[in-house]
Amino acid sequence: MLFKKYILSFFLTFSLFGFSQPTLSPKSKISVLTVGTADELYAKFGHSAIRVQDPALGIDVVYNYGHFDFNTPNFYTKFTRGKLLYSLARESFEGFIYGYQLENRWVKEQDLQLTVQERNDFLKFLENNHLPENRFYKYDFLFDNCSTRLPDALQTVLGTKLSFDYTHLENQFTFRELIHQNLDVNSWSNFGIDLALGSVIDRKATPWEHQFLPIYVFKQLPHATVDGKKLVSKERTLLKEVPEEKNSNFLLSPLLWLSILSILVCLITLKDYKAKKRSRYLDFILFLTTGLAGLLIVFLWFGTDHQATAKNFNFLWTFPINSLIAFFLLKKGALAKWISIYMLLLLICIGIALTLWILKVQIFSILILPIVFALIVRYSFLIYYQRSARVH
Repeated sequence: MLFKKYILSFFLTFSLFGFSQPTLSPKSKISVLTVGTADELYAKFGHSAIRVQDPALGIDVVYNYGHFDFNTPNFYTKFTRGKLLYSLARESFEGFIYGYQLENRWVKEQDLQLTVQERNDFLKFLENNHLPENRFYKYDFLFDNCSTRLPDALQTVLGTKLSFDYTHLENQFTFRELIHQNLDVNSWSNFGIDLALGSVIDRKATPWEHQFLPIYVFKQLPHATVDGKKLVSKERTLLKEVPEEKNSNFLLSPLLWLSILSILVCLITLKDYKAKKRSRYLDFILFLTTGLAGLLIVFLWFGTDHQATAKNFNFLWTFPINSLIAFFLLKKGALAKWISIYMLLLLICIGIALTLWILKVQIFSILILPIVFALIVRYSFLIYYQRSARVH
C-alpha cells in the first residue's frame, strides 16, 4: 500500500510540474525543513530543504540541494578532488519524510510568512534552478551546500525586503569550532577532519557564514523579517528522534590506539638505546606512514578545489619527504651523515607546528600529541644513534 502511495505521489508531482509551472493558490504554503544529525559522518551536520504545499493543486513537494549521484563517472576521484557536482532534486514530501523516519532523525518545519506573489516568485526561482541546465553546482562544505543555498535563495527572491538580525548569536565561532560542535573529540571522524582541514577554517565565521550548518539556518530564520514582519509564522516538529542508548566504545577510540602506538615507539626506542642498535622496520613504518599522511595533506591543499583544506600546517609534523627517507632507513649498516641533520630539521618543523598551535594560527587535533611525542623521541634517538656511530 505504501509503495502505491509513492507511485501515485510521483506521477501526481510529474503531471503538475512536467509541462509548466503551476500558479500557487492563496492556500499554498512554503516552509523550511531542518533535519537532525545522525551517527554516520555524512549525517553528522544535519540537512536543510524547502517544502512547497498547495492543497488546491494537490502539491506537496520538497526541493533538496543535497542530491548527488553515486553513478557519476569517477565518483570517488571527483569527490576527493572537490569537483563532484551536487544538484537540486525535487521529490515528494512523503518520500522525503519516510527516509528520515527510517534513519531515526528529527525533522522540524518552519512556515514562511510570504505573500502569494512571493510564494510564486519563490517557486519560479526553484523551478528555474531545477532545470537540467541549472540544477548542478560544485559543492563546497563551508560556502556552498544544501544549507547555505536556503538563505541565498531567500535573499535572491525577496531582495531588500528581507532583513536578518544576528543579535541572537551570543558567540561567534570559528569554522573549526562550529564543526566540532557536531563531533565527539575522541573520534576518528574528528581526528580525520582536523588532519585534513587547514588553517583557513580557524578564522571567525561571520554570522551569515554560520549558516553553512543547518541548525544555524534553523536558529536564524525566526530572527529574519520581510518588510518588517517576522519571516517565520509557525514552527512545528514533524518527526521526533526516538531515544536510543548510545555506547561509546573507548577500545576503538583514537586516543587509546594512538597512545598505545606512542608507548610502543618509546619502549622500542628505549630498548634500542640500551642495546645500541636501531630497529629498521620501526623506522620504515613510522617514516612511511607519516610521509604518506603528509603527501595526502599537501595533495588536498594544492591538488583539489576544496577551500577548507588550504594552508594546512599539519604537513610540518607529518612531513611528506619522510615517505622517501623511509627507504634509506630500511637499509642495513651505518646511517648517512646527513640523517642527523634531517632529523634536526624534523624537530624544528615540529617546533614550528607547536608554535603555530600556541599562537592559534591553526588549531591542531589534541589527538596528535601522543604521535608527536613519539616522533620527538624517535627523531632525537636517531640523531644520537648516528652521532654515536661516528664517534665509535
